[in-house]
Amino acid sequence: MSGGGFDVPEADAFTRTYWDAAAGGRLLVRHCAACDRAHHYPREFCPHCWSEDVSWRPASGRATLYTWSVVHRNDLPPFGGRVPYAAAVVDLAEGPRMMTEVIGCEEAALRIGMELEVSFRAGIPVFRPVSPARG
Repeated sequence: MSGGGFDVPEADAFTRTYWDAAAGGRLLVRHCAACDRAHHYPREFCPHCWSEDVSWRPASGRATLYTWSVVHRNDLPPFGGRVPYAAAVVDLAEGPRMMTEVIGCEEAALRIGMELEVSFRAGIPVFRPVSPARG
């Protein structure tokens, strides 16, 4: 990843694994071997027990919608061309909460607790309602 846009994070040596996986359509979380809990955003230690015995694990890509806000105005590129969009916080099936965007869903259809699945836009994880075939 490079600093080509405001919404494209800058990968460093530690987060490169996460962003490379996302670019390949896979969502990873950090998992602590000491307390057996997952966490997100990626850190080099467990925020629950402070252990450094953490590693990357594939996430299922399933989540539920915790909260959202529909953004109708954003003057920063490239967001202005996307309005309105649903900025959201989701609960990953593995436990952690994640800030993201919900796509492919009308504003009126958004509901707390709705089932979502990960999708990727230019290597960035976003979420959409679970397709009926997967539900």
